Amino acid sequence: MASIYNIHEAKTHFSKLIEKARFGEEVIVAKAGKPVVKIVPVDAPKKQRRPGSALGMFTMGDDFGDPLPDEMLEAFYE
Repeated sequence: MASIYNIHEAKTHFSKLIEKARFGEEVIVAKAGKPVVKIVPVDAPKKQRRPGSALGMFTMGDDFGDPLPDEMLEAFYE
């Protein structure tokens, strides 16, 4: 749910509004009762992916790539 603040309130409580936006609340600033801007958090830079970083964290059965049994396939077409 969005919180709407007029410009005077936004200037007075700017730090508080930034914190609300950082924690996922939609913060809208209005002028003369009409929304004009939305305060949103900047996405954190994505970490570089490292191939093989999950090595050893899980295992798959030897039959992982085998075709599904007919009765299980039929469930997809019912």
